[in-house]
Amino acid sequence: MASVTALSIDAEKAGATPAPRLDQFRRITIKVGSSLLVDAAQGALRRTWLEMLADDIAALHSRGADVLVVSSGAVAMGRSVLGLPAGTLKLEDSQAAAAVGQIALARIWAEVLGDRKLTAGQILVTYADTEERRRYLNARATIGRLLDLKAVPVINENDTVATSEIRYGDNDRLAARVATMASADLLILLSDVAGLYTAPPAANADAKLIECVPKITAEIEAMAGGAASILSRGGMRTKIEAGKIATTGGTHMVIADGRVDHPVARIADSAPCTWFLTGSNPVTARKKWIAGSIEPRGALHVDSGAARAIASGKSLLPAGVKKIEGNFARGDCVVIRDELGAEIGRGLVAYDAGDAVQIAGRNSRDIEALLGMQGRAEIIHRDDMVLAGD
Repeated sequence: MASVTALSIDAEKAGATPAPRLDQFRRITIKVGSSLLVDAAQGALRRTWLEMLADDIAALHSRGADVLVVSSGAVAMGRSVLGLPAGTLKLEDSQAAAAVGQIALARIWAEVLGDRKLTAGQILVTYADTEERRRYLNARATIGRLLDLKAVPVINENDTVATSEIRYGDNDRLAARVATMASADLLILLSDVAGLYTAPPAANADAKLIECVPKITAEIEAMAGGAASILSRGGMRTKIEAGKIATTGGTHMVIADGRVDHPVARIADSAPCTWFLTGSNPVTARKKWIAGSIEPRGALHVDSGAARAIASGKSLLPAGVKKIEGNFARGDCVVIRDELGAEIGRGLVAYDAGDAVQIAGRNSRDIEALLGMQGRAEIIHRDDMVLAGD
């Protein structure tokens, strides 16, 4: 581990980079921890604090930003209702507490957002929903549609079914995966600390807050400590891991003190916090991933009109597809070829090969009649496509 002196030098360098402004971001994921929502001593909801956070969310929404919430608190609320003891719960007790707490948590979010004319939509996910491609695409589509309808998705890990072997176990990393899945350009981690310090501030009076981290290095990772609250399952270490997930996916991240009134508004007012920067954005990061990390499972041959359309930044519609090759599934990467067979791009296909064959060359409005279901208008969306030479 690097010395405190070396870390302090790195902190000064990091702090020299100017932090972004909150009003720069158009799709924001906010993670709320259990220790912020639930009073540890009484096991009761901190309703007044939540109302102030809802005011902040409404303010973001009113200026046109999409907002997603990743909310902990189900187990903490459920264990209080069920009278379960303090300390680490057995798996079945944790799942039972989550089953009770998820109902209460969803109702509370619906109430506080509804009071501000916002609609809440609950989404419960497991590790597999964010890591397996088909389930990832389904979750991404649901989140995207809720945002299109100006609702606020409220997301939590489905602790009623997740086991220790197939779960995130903390909502920091889950929030980072949700943020990148939803193409959010900012992730806010509201925490019980003001940000990343050069050393654990509770144990070291000389610890300094790092205002901006341009890149997560080994020295930055060495500053992370453990969980700060008895209700928390994560800690600074999981926040740094979340930062790596987020920034790799093109999402900026900020860790801020959530214990204060109006915690998001305070970020906009330059309250102490730590920004983690990315040199990319969600769309370009996703396209780099498609271009270099996925093995194509088939090919779509397109006509000249479709080739011109996608070259100008349009999505690929079924009408422009002349031939299908391969036995691919929805969400697989396929090559896009022009009339001469040259590769002009690749992307994540929205249909299985069998369905793609049926709709190839047809107008998008015919999809429901051909497949017996209302599918997507695009066979490859422009955000899921990268062109040769990009």
